[in-house]
Amino acid sequence: MLKLDDKITVLKGVGEKRSQQYAKLGVNTVHDLLYHFPRSYIDYSEPVPIAETVLNENNVISGIITVKKAPAHIRKGLVIYKAIITDDSGDATITIYNSDYMFDKLSRGGEYVFYGKVTGDFLKREITSPMILSAKIEDKIQPIYPLTEGLTQPMMRLTMKNALTVLNSDIYEPVPKKHLTENSLASLSYALENIHFPKDMNELILAKDRLIFDELLILQLGMSMIKGRAKIETGCSMKAVSLQDFNKILPFEMTNAQQNAISDCLGDMQKPNAMNRLIQGDVGSGKTVIAAACAYFAYKNGFQTALMVPTEILANQHYNTLSQFLEPLGVKVCLLTGSLTAKEKASVKAELVDGEYTVAVGTHALIQSTTIFKNLGLVVTDEQHRFGVEQRALLSGKGLNPHRLVMSATPIPRTLALMIYGDLDISVVNELPKGRKKIETYAVTGKLRERAFGFVKDRLREGRQAYIVCSMIEDNDMDLQAVESYSKQISENQFKEFQVGLLHGKMQASDKEEIMLKFKNHEIDLLVSTTVVEVGVDVPNAVVMLIENADRFGLSQMHQLRGRVGRGKHQSYCILVTDNVTEESRKRLKILSSTSDGFKISEEDLKLRGPGDFFGQRQHGLPKLKIADMAVNMDALSIAQKTAAKILDYDYD
Repeated sequence: MLKLDDKITVLKGVGEKRSQQYAKLGVNTVHDLLYHFPRSYIDYSEPVPIAETVLNENNVISGIITVKKAPAHIRKGLVIYKAIITDDSGDATITIYNSDYMFDKLSRGGEYVFYGKVTGDFLKREITSPMILSAKIEDKIQPIYPLTEGLTQPMMRLTMKNALTVLNSDIYEPVPKKHLTENSLASLSYALENIHFPKDMNELILAKDRLIFDELLILQLGMSMIKGRAKIETGCSMKAVSLQDFNKILPFEMTNAQQNAISDCLGDMQKPNAMNRLIQGDVGSGKTVIAAACAYFAYKNGFQTALMVPTEILANQHYNTLSQFLEPLGVKVCLLTGSLTAKEKASVKAELVDGEYTVAVGTHALIQSTTIFKNLGLVVTDEQHRFGVEQRALLSGKGLNPHRLVMSATPIPRTLALMIYGDLDISVVNELPKGRKKIETYAVTGKLRERAFGFVKDRLREGRQAYIVCSMIEDNDMDLQAVESYSKQISENQFKEFQVGLLHGKMQASDKEEIMLKFKNHEIDLLVSTTVVEVGVDVPNAVVMLIENADRFGLSQMHQLRGRVGRGKHQSYCILVTDNVTEESRKRLKILSSTSDGFKISEEDLKLRGPGDFFGQRQHGLPKLKIADMAVNMDALSIAQKTAAKILDYDYD
C-alpha cells in the first residue's frame, strides 16, 4: 500500500536514475511529488474554430484528420510529416518534424485536439510541432510542470497519476472540519487531485483556494508559536510613572501616532513578560523620540537603556538627539563606538557598570564581553535587519530578559509585517511631524538628464547639497566600474566646479563613515552613491535626491532614498530619471510622484513586485511559498490568521 513518505522509486517507471532527476526538483518522496504543483495549464476543453485562430499565437484547435501526406525527406536527419485537419470552419496543416511515432498515431478519420503556435495568413493556417490529444480523452485540462533535463510533461503526468492513488489509502485531513465548512474550503484529497487534474476551471479554483489556505495557515501557526516562545518573563517589570516632565521639555508637539506608540510600549513594559515591539515608521516620522520616552520611563523605574545602531555616524546622530531630550531631565547619556580610544572606552564602560550612565548609544561595541551594565532594562535596535539574531541576543543577554524595542524606517503592509516580524508586536507611526515640507518629486526621461543636472547645480550654487544614486543590479565589479566611471565623468564635466564624493557598498566601513562625515560637514557638495546611502544620516542641508535608472528600483526603496532629503528648513526635491520608458515604469513612477505616504507606496510595491523582491533583494526570513502569493492572496491571509488564532485558542481532542 502506497504511503506519503515512501521514496518515489516505489512508483512505476521511477528507477534510481530517474529519481535523481526528480531530486533536482526537490522531489524525493510521494508527498514531495504531490506538492510539486503545475506552473500552468493547457485547457483543451474549449477549442477555437480554425478560421478564428489568432495567428502567431498558441491556440487549441479540434477536428478530424482528412489527409495524411507522404513524408518529405528534406536532408539527412530531417523528415517532415504533414496532415490536414478539418473542422466546420475550415482546414489547417499539421506539421511534425522527425517523429514518425507521433505521425503514425494520427489516423485518417480520427478526431484530435491540438495545441501550438498557429502561423499562416487569411487563406491558410498551419500549426507546427503541436501537442496532440485524442478528442475522447477525459482530462481536457492538462497540467504543465516545472521540469529538469531528462523529464518530460507526459512522463511527469503519468507518474503524478500513480502518486495520486495514495489518496485512496494514506491521506490525512489536518484542518478541523468546522474551519473548512466555515470558510467554504474543499478537503485536502479533493484539492490535491484537482490541482493536478481538474475536470474544469471551477474545480481548479477550489483546489487552489484550499492549498493556498493551507500554506498560509501553516505559516501563520508557525509565526504564532514563535511569538508565543518570545513571551518570556522579564526581570525588569516596571511601574506606571508620569512622563509629564519629558513631554514639557520637547521643542515640538508629538503626533497622535507617536503618542499611541509610546502608550503601547509603556503598557508592555509594565507587564510581567518582556516587551517585544516593533515601531514601524515612515521616513522622518520621528521614531527616535519614542525611544527617548521609553528610555526616560526605564530611567524613572531605575533601569538602564542600550540603543544599538549599525554605523558610527548613526550612533553619533542618535547620541546627539537623545542627549538633547534626556540630559536636561538628569538622564546621563553616553556614546560607545569602535573609534573611541582605549582610555575613553574604559572610562565609559566603568561608568556603565556603576550605573552613572543611564542610556548607552553605540554600535557593535555595546555587545562586547567587556561592556557590562549595572541594571539593563530596555534594549533598542535601530534598523533591525542590519543585525543578526545572535547580535541582538548578545545585547539582550546583558540584562535579566530586558524589554526589547525595534525601530524600522521601512514601511511595509501590516499583513507582510506580521509575516516577517512574527515574534514582534507592531506599532505603526504613519503621521509626519507638523511643519515638515513635502518633497517635490518629478519623474523624467533620460533626454532631460542635462536639464536635471542644471537644476541640481542651481541648488549647489545656493550653498545646498545633493545626492545622485546609481543602481547596482548585482554586487559585481562591472556594476561597480559603471558607478565609479559615472562619478568620474560628472565630476570632470557637468559638476567640475563642485566637490564630488563617491560612496559604495564595497568600501571599508571606516571609509564609508569618513565620506558620510565629510558630506555631513559640507566638505562634499554632491555625493554619488549606490543604495548604501538608503539608511544614512541626517544632512539637513541636502535638498536634492536624483535617482538614475529609477525603473530598476522598488518603489519602497526609492521612497527610502527620497527620505534622505527634506530634513531641514529648505524645500527639497527628488528627481527620478529613467532611460527605459515602458507602461509599467510610467505607472510605478507616477505612484511615487503622486504620494509621500510610505505605507500606500509599500502596498503598491507589494502588488507590483511581490514579497520576494520587496526590499530590492530577497527578504531573509520570508519563507518560499509554492502556491500562495501574499501580494494577491491578502483575503486568504486574513482568513488564515483568524483560523490560526481559533486553532491555538481551542484544544482539539
